[in-house]
Amino acid sequence: MLDRYLRPLIDPPLAVAGRRLAGIGVSANAVTVVGLAIGLCAVPALAERRYDLALLAILVNRLFDGLDGAVARHTRLTDFGGYLDIVSDMIFYGAVVFGFALAQPSNAIWAALLLLSFIGTGASFLAWAIVAAKRGLQTQAQGRKSFFYSLGLIEGTETVAFLVLICIVPQHFAALAAIFAVLCGLTVLGRAASALETFD
Repeated sequence: MLDRYLRPLIDPPLAVAGRRLAGIGVSANAVTVVGLAIGLCAVPALAERRYDLALLAILVNRLFDGLDGAVARHTRLTDFGGYLDIVSDMIFYGAVVFGFALAQPSNAIWAALLLLSFIGTGASFLAWAIVAAKRGLQTQAQGRKSFFYSLGLIEGTETVAFLVLICIVPQHFAALAAIFAVLCGLTVLGRAASALETFD
């Protein structure tokens, strides 16, 4: 929901950094892979309840997630790059939730609910992109991308804010996970309604 408002603020500095990285020969795919590796470091940090280190890994991962696209736009956008980016995102988000289950096993049921909601939003997002590609639909709502980005109540900005929040107040993970899962559910319903209107 907030991505379209945040992009004009973060895109210019990312574009500068992306141009410089591309200029020294760094590939977008390399940025994606390194970013995922850093993001996965949040899992052992969370298992040890080092929420400060987990938060650092999460923030660096999200920075790299923005940088890979910026590098690609200064070299070339590829189908594999778009594929690698979205797969890495899904793995990262799931891994962080798994890390919170390791940190506090009593929260495992809430982590499972959160994973279910992530599967729902991910599936609704990717299914939209598949049908949009089949129909030749394009969007610039999130900037130039490798495939169609459908809008929703919960997008990247809200998800990052949620991950930051649960690292800051992990004692409230259960309640926050329940609230976020409901918001993800509303996102799925909203995309389904939009798909019905657009594709039917």
